[in-house]
Amino acid sequence: MGKKIYVGNLGFNVDSDQLASTFAAFGTVESANIITDRDTGRSKGFAFVEMSTDSEATAAIEKLNGMDLSGRAMNISEAKPQAPRTGGGGGGFRGGGNSRGGFGSGSRRSY
Repeated sequence: MGKKIYVGNLGFNVDSDQLASTFAAFGTVESANIITDRDTGRSKGFAFVEMSTDSEATAAIEKLNGMDLSGRAMNISEAKPQAPRTGGGGGGFRGGGNSRGGFGSGSRRSY
């Protein structure tokens, strides 16, 4: 299995084919996935590229980090494993947090 590369600061008009061809100069590109917004389908400005070998990935990172692609300097590094996601957000009816309330909630201090 190859090495995954994080590619940040991408122009919003860069597509997967353009990204793959940029990295292909350094070896076999297994995949090039631009991350898009779930609702709008618009690029979020970053992607993941998977190269077939570690040495190809290392060469691509060293040569392409900071290189201009579509008017923006790419930020390229080895991808880090995704942190495990935990359960949902707030704590039920009141949305979690403390239950002291806010301004005008009726809490009174006595001095």
